[in-house]
Amino acid sequence: MTHLNRWHLTAAMLMTLTVLIHVFIGGAEVMNPIRASTLDPLVIAVTNVVWHAITLMLALFAAALFWLARRESRPLVAMMLAMQIGFALIFLGYGIADLGTLWPMPQWVIFLGIPLLMITAERART
Repeated sequence: MTHLNRWHLTAAMLMTLTVLIHVFIGGAEVMNPIRASTLDPLVIAVTNVVWHAITLMLALFAAALFWLARRESRPLVAMMLAMQIGFALIFLGYGIADLGTLWPMPQWVIFLGIPLLMITAERART
């Protein structure tokens, strides 16, 4: 039986919560107004594709974190760290540049917090 890495397990549970928030709260807050808008139908369709692609990516992140709770994979950890830190930087950049504040889009917090848990998890393996 393999050892359960509780840090990765905690990160996996937080990412699962992130997926649920994205789907059930974010959809109503972001996608419903876009779908109800008078934007060009192509813009709405592309936005739908991007929204659901992000949903898929977040779900795959959660699955990968559950997998990492039982197994090691430094390449997978490196890729997930790079993507999540990249997401955090995107939220930080657009929050400051477009909104003048970080708080209307606080997703950067989770996209920095989960990598911190992952780094702690990897250090606990050694």
